[in-house]
Amino acid sequence: MAGRIETIVEMEDRKLCAIIRTDDEDQARQAMRAAVAGGFRMIEFTLTTPGALELIEEFSRLDGADGKRLLVGAGTVLSRKDARQAVTAGARFLASPVTDDEVIDEATELDVPAIPGTATPTEMFIAVELGADIVKVFPAPHDIPTFVRQIRGPLPELRIFPTAGVDEDNFLGILDAGAFGVGFVSSLFRPGELAAGDWGSIEARAERIHGRFREWNPEG
Repeated sequence: MAGRIETIVEMEDRKLCAIIRTDDEDQARQAMRAAVAGGFRMIEFTLTTPGALELIEEFSRLDGADGKRLLVGAGTVLSRKDARQAVTAGARFLASPVTDDEVIDEATELDVPAIPGTATPTEMFIAVELGADIVKVFPAPHDIPTFVRQIRGPLPELRIFPTAGVDEDNFLGILDAGAFGVGFVSSLFRPGELAAGDWGSIEARAERIHGRFREWNPEG
């Protein structure tokens, strides 16, 4: 498996992540298959999803539409045990809603990127000082592009990865502001479509997102 630095480079190249959180394992499986079919090459299963470790193991063996192996991560990682289990299952990055020094330390030991949740420049700076490679923006500020741009003014070295609040309409503005990448959660996996098993709508939305992304970054 690629090491931490190689994974960071790969994440920067792919930039767009599909993140699923649901209370049904098969629903998560089918929805993520639709997202992958629509073009997502970086995906995340939150550990609050039933069967998340099994899903991580399953999808980490699959290729995306580009023929390259999917880049699979784990979300809602809240302990050293969570981190170890996720990486054993095949997770190549570990995301959290909070900044926890033990999770960051375990990620470093496991040679995978840590992506702790942060909401202020101070929290972001502390997370990086603790060893975080990338910082997640959580919860979402009102104007994500402006937030990212203002923080990266004095702190351009930060790899900022917004997730909550990212949608089909604003994600390019967020990337233009200097975000390292973005994650799509409920804006991609809409609760009503999950409940109805409307995988076609999820795939179509993923295709539109990636169509716009290719126009923005033709070589990406």
